Amino acid sequence: MNSRPGRVRAARLTDFAALGELSRLAQGQSADTRSLGLPISASPIGMFNLFRLPLGAFRPHDLLYVYEEEGRLAGLLRVERESHRDEWTIVELDAVASPEAGDIRYKLIQFLLRDGARRGALRFHVACSDSSDNVELFMQAGFVRYGDETVLFRSGDKPLPEPSSDAEMHACRIRPAASLDALSLARLYGAATPVPVQRLESYRLADWERQGPSWRVPRSSLTPILRLADVEVYVQQAEDGGRDGTTLNGFIQVGVAKEDQPHYLKLLVRPGADFRPLVRFGLGLIAARTRGSGARQDHGVMGAVRTYEAPLDRGLEEAGFVPIATVTLLMKETMIRVAEPALVPAVR
Repeated sequence: MNSRPGRVRAARLTDFAALGELSRLAQGQSADTRSLGLPISASPIGMFNLFRLPLGAFRPHDLLYVYEEEGRLAGLLRVERESHRDEWTIVELDAVASPEAGDIRYKLIQFLLRDGARRGALRFHVACSDSSDNVELFMQAGFVRYGDETVLFRSGDKPLPEPSSDAEMHACRIRPAASLDALSLARLYGAATPVPVQRLESYRLADWERQGPSWRVPRSSLTPILRLADVEVYVQQAEDGGRDGTTLNGFIQVGVAKEDQPHYLKLLVRPGADFRPLVRFGLGLIAARTRGSGARQDHGVMGAVRTYEAPLDRGLEEAGFVPIATVTLLMKETMIRVAEPALVPAVR
């Protein structure tokens, strides 16, 4: 046979038309070729395809890799780079329907890992459904499975609660987060997160100090997908003066969508704390920000809750959210962990 073997390369500007067609074809095929195997066509969200990032949202710090075979594109991998932490997140992995689709996706991942290591990436993240051999594919490439998230959706048909007044916020001890809250937020994260996950995610105080749209912690499978221009962060003070080493009961990120995609809530709550006021406040804030701003309320609201964060999922369901997907979180580190230095007895 005279056919030339396929190869992985970085995407070029001249590839964009073909990339759009490839993404459309792959997303419309069966579950084993859709991006990361997530429930797109089966999703109850009609106006937004879950976990599908349009090419129009491509940013300069993103990377695109393609698999070229006989002059045509047969695979696509899209990566978001977090410049603050030198971490890369895979947000799309497509291959057109063919017997070699799995092999194409594996070659794209291997190329990404080599290129990322060369560029100084410290960690690679991905969220995918545990179907169509997605998890096995990444674990073969050296990724570690460290958690699962339940993705929840609150339909836009359900009315949002009225925005909280200043008096109600004061009564619930809710206020905007500030850079000075970094230490308290780190302690809150430590109280709500298992130690093995803390070691893997390895957040620093500087990560908790960042405010606004660039806020990337705590990590969520939806963060790189729902690229929101407006992200607000609020905290709830602890009434008891701070057990578990933190003065905070909870933390909430509220993302208001300007385009045709859902709004976003992310909660971090101290075990045993009442987080219902935070949920109501977040939904009311979305209502306030969408009134008279041109943004639509009927997009609905999305959130992600990790399995160890229960009963957050039940609380969100009481507020009108419905589970629509289960996502597996995986990560691969390029750095080598070493034991902390310690004093040892001297030997003569």
